[in-house]
Amino acid sequence: MISYCTNVHPAENVDGIVAQLERYALPVRERLGADRLGVGLWLSAPVARGLAEDAGARKRFRAELDARGLSVYTLNAFPYGGFHDDVVKHAVYRPEWTHPDRVAYTIDCVNVLSELLAEDASYGSISTLPLAWREPWTEQDDRRATEAFAEVVRAIGDRPIKLAVEPEPGCVLDTVADALAWLSGRVDPEYVGLCLDTCHLAVSFADPAATLKAIVESDVDIVKVQASAALHVEKPAEAREALAAFAEPRYLHQVRELSGGVVHKADDLPEAWTELPGEGPWRVHFHMPLHQAPAAPLSTTTDVLRTVAAGLPGEPHIEVETYTWSVLPDAGDLVGGIAAELEWAQANLVKEGVSA
Repeated sequence: MISYCTNVHPAENVDGIVAQLERYALPVRERLGADRLGVGLWLSAPVARGLAEDAGARKRFRAELDARGLSVYTLNAFPYGGFHDDVVKHAVYRPEWTHPDRVAYTIDCVNVLSELLAEDASYGSISTLPLAWREPWTEQDDRRATEAFAEVVRAIGDRPIKLAVEPEPGCVLDTVADALAWLSGRVDPEYVGLCLDTCHLAVSFADPAATLKAIVESDVDIVKVQASAALHVEKPAEAREALAAFAEPRYLHQVRELSGGVVHKADDLPEAWTELPGEGPWRVHFHMPLHQAPAAPLSTTTDVLRTVAAGLPGEPHIEVETYTWSVLPDAGDLVGGIAAELEWAQANLVKEGVSA
């Protein structure tokens, strides 16, 4: 089942979430002509806590999902809250995996997902942040984070729930290679694996086929794929005006440039003009709609996503995660956009013989 991630919607209470699902998810399902639609739920920390503590609320929420033909296979527990504040930027990486609030939130999500999980699911997945923003981070933080993951694993027990750590540019686990090095031998691979966000992968300029090979050869499984595309700029000097429309104040848009065989780094799009050489192509951490390309001289990295989908080992959860609709230039109709992305994903990402 391909899901779409509901972190695109701003609701941060149960009634608001249900209203957003009624307004968007239900018409998306109807437009697709599907009996069921997968939704990758984002629950803010207060919502997750309230549902975890109230069995009746969980039952009512499950009934609301079922009434709309919505199935849950995965949660996105990366943003703790405030994901649609006027300015999010670095706040999305807090609390870190060294903080007890991150542990408590993740355990709440485990408890909620175990009861919302679709009946045909072989397991449920929960994606989470790559430990923290890269600095400050110490050996003591490493030890604390290791114990934090162990605590969540103990809380999962015998339930079919897996954590999926999502490497992201600028974080402690910046790349897939960083995540594999940190996770291998440190966590129980039966419970903790990788969330492969293909926008993040593309931004890092990592070779997707080689990355998949490295994952297969490791003891870390791909638990979840966030199907996403980055903004690609072949000649940044010729695209300054076009890129200006994407330099918005809410989210962090890390930029990487590949020139001279080296990946150069800037933490946000406005800074890239002064911090990067400007001699090679740029990739920008701005999740772009999968089904449509921006006007030249801009493009997207859906080729990376296709390569990953074609070579995926097993059948991990696939979640379309274009959370940027509210900050996209000329975004258009959200129901139509989500439906078109899911149609594109079905046509381009699902292996023959595998139902979405």
